[in-house]
Amino acid sequence: VQLVESGGGSVQTGGSLRLSCVASGTTLSNNCVGWFRQAPGKEREGVAALYRGGGDRLYREFAKGRFTVSQDFAKNTVYLQMNNLQPEDTAMYYCATVPKLRCIARTWSGPGYESYTWGQGTQVTVS
Repeated sequence: VQLVESGGGSVQTGGSLRLSCVASGTTLSNNCVGWFRQAPGKEREGVAALYRGGGDRLYREFAKGRFTVSQDFAKNTVYLQMNNLQPEDTAMYYCATVPKLRCIARTWSGPGYESYTWGQGTQVTVS
């Protein structure tokens, strides 16, 4: 399984970006897919997750109303649309495949995420 993120960049406060996570070796619609981020000197934290073929979407509190996770089945791609970006959103953003049970139990962003399958990340800088 390989995940490749793209779409990061530098934007001004209030700007938008759409991140993409393309998978090979697995069908994302059969997985729970999570977006995470890690700022310098901080632990990796969950941002949003999507599972059940996109029917269920989970957001951390800080992402609600600004970020939207979605899926393109034909492209085997999961997106993270980020609007009204703030400097505190500056981080490396990663996608990961998450065990479905952890999404169902709402523990997808909790301890143990180190065992997930990760992409290499894409940098988002907001100034």
